[in-house]
Amino acid sequence: MQNIELLQWSFLGNTIQAYLAAFLLFVGALVILRILERVVIHRLQSFCLKHALKVDPFFFEILQKTVVPLLYVGAFYFAAVQLVLHPSIEKLVHAFCIVVATIQVTRLALTLSILLLEKTWFKKVTAQGGTVASTSILTLVRVVVWGLGIVFILDNLGFNVSAVIAGLGIGGIAVALAAQTILGDLFNYFVIFFDKPFQEGDAIVVGEYTGTIEHIGIKTTRIRSESGEQIVFSNTDLTSSRIRNYKRMDRRRARFLLGVTYQTSNEQLKKIPDMVREIIQGVKDTSFERAHFKSFANSSLDFEVVYFVFGSDYDKYMNVQQRINLAIKDFFEKEGIEFAYPTQTIYEYKVPVKA
Repeated sequence: MQNIELLQWSFLGNTIQAYLAAFLLFVGALVILRILERVVIHRLQSFCLKHALKVDPFFFEILQKTVVPLLYVGAFYFAAVQLVLHPSIEKLVHAFCIVVATIQVTRLALTLSILLLEKTWFKKVTAQGGTVASTSILTLVRVVVWGLGIVFILDNLGFNVSAVIAGLGIGGIAVALAAQTILGDLFNYFVIFFDKPFQEGDAIVVGEYTGTIEHIGIKTTRIRSESGEQIVFSNTDLTSSRIRNYKRMDRRRARFLLGVTYQTSNEQLKKIPDMVREIIQGVKDTSFERAHFKSFANSSLDFEVVYFVFGSDYDKYMNVQQRINLAIKDFFEKEGIEFAYPTQTIYEYKVPVKA
């Protein structure tokens, strides 16, 4: 009888029986969750391994580190609302649960977002040399997700989030105006990253500058020129310029003039186009286009030759051109054909003098 009366004692607006019931409810929930964590999750993991089911281990890690703690918070809140609490204590419990639950949900959302990006996109991006860009994207995702989580917490704790966001918006405009050049380069960095007009290792021409891309940074891109020095461009300058990317050439067009002297006979002239075609067709990775007797120049008879070299390697192109030039010179020597060079013939006419 005394025990029953003891349970009916009131303390801070609740009886001892109510406190005991809330405590037992919380402990029971913890036991159930512990069983769920230790038995169900582990058995599910063992079942997947036993039957060779392709389930990412990261899935079980998410359950243990984010979902289960979130359920613990829910169990505590469910037990706490069974009691009649003082408004200040109730507000404190509510704030505690909101903060902890939001942190866990934010961590879960961030983990799933990063996992989705890594599984679907970052594998291809890192293979193409976009490690820096991948890190920047992950940082941006973290900032956005945690920013939304903080805003949600502040809103549920009674803060005037609209006024804070408006203040941040005005401050953001001021900062943007003060740092518009930096922000422009940052924006164009993402333009380069997503649109990919060039990548590290590409040989490009920008205006009068020629070189190879060494590094693509958040603000600047560095190019190693053909003469050896490093040229630094802002990302804004590059995206607003006309860029010739030689690395992405499927084939390189070659065109050159071949001049012979006017003393070359018609029979020799007729042999030259066929000879050039046979030489080019005999070189690997080339495609002959045409060879024609083009014009009568001041001191030469000019032939125009056009062909293609497959690939973008400039050294390969020059090796092909050298092989063709040597073969042409060898043929001219055998046929007795002379290359033309600028010459002038002066005829002297003497006026006869009358006696």
